[in-house]
Amino acid sequence: MEKKTRVFIDGSEGTTGLRIHERFAGRDDIELLKINPELRKDTEERSRLINQSDVTFLCLPDAAAREAVSLVKNPDVCIIDTSTAHRTENGWAYGFPELSADHRKAIKNGKRIAVPGCYASGFISLAYPLVKKGLLAADYPFVINAVSGYSGGGKKLIAAYEEEGRDKKFDSARMYGWAQNHKHLKEMKAIPGLEAEPVFLPMTTNYHSGMVVQLPLFAKLMKVKKTPQEVRDFFADYYRDEKFIKVMDFGFEAEEGAVFSDACAGWDGMQIFVTGNEERLVVSSRFDNLGKGASGAAVQCLNILLGCDEAKGLVL
Repeated sequence: MEKKTRVFIDGSEGTTGLRIHERFAGRDDIELLKINPELRKDTEERSRLINQSDVTFLCLPDAAAREAVSLVKNPDVCIIDTSTAHRTENGWAYGFPELSADHRKAIKNGKRIAVPGCYASGFISLAYPLVKKGLLAADYPFVINAVSGYSGGGKKLIAAYEEEGRDKKFDSARMYGWAQNHKHLKEMKAIPGLEAEPVFLPMTTNYHSGMVVQLPLFAKLMKVKKTPQEVRDFFADYYRDEKFIKVMDFGFEAEEGAVFSDACAGWDGMQIFVTGNEERLVVSSRFDNLGKGASGAAVQCLNILLGCDEAKGLVL
């Protein structure tokens, strides 16, 4: 019998931690190391379990995630961090394997893996290929429009939306980040190699999960001018061997009648689609903010690390 991989989830009571735990149901290759609920904030007990594990997932606020990394004494322990803390740090693999062979190799061989942010995943899936392949310049004036289910805001926001007799303001779109200081902006700039952070306009609204990230483009500002169909074909070729990313046919939104932002809820993949005309295009990604945007991506990274099917325990 093969030895099971010992996994500890530090922060297992949070939304991402709970979802990672769910994805291990029925897996016979994982041994979950569980912490006494009364000791889940006890540094000594957390340290003991982290150093007993083969892989520890960090589902914690940034400061707590940095503290957890400082507790690692066992050089064989791999850390998969779902927080913002290490996504642009040297020595950390960025957990979006579809971006390039180098990204997948870094995850496979890494001991420190940072899972992307949900909005960042949507933007980077679009901007990274366009910049790296020379269709857009690194100084392109990027603007991002995005909408997410309220689950992306964590326990407090979920409680606010689901509270009986809640404030009626939550019936409408919640637009935030007006000061352009969203925590995902740093990786949005760094990973595609942009010269400046984009303008980012996120919102949450009254549904649980699923998101759409939109990147509008002016054809005349592209380094290589292409029609919407050609841009669609570019993405189809770039992601042609990736089972987690599906590039939709051009014009699919007309067949659907509309694009609904929660259509990928419960699914761990990502759709990419291109709309518009020869002057103004919009490239978009649609996925579950709790799936490819969080826990699904974290488990995919674990699967790559273990050398098993990337989709094991996931929904595709």
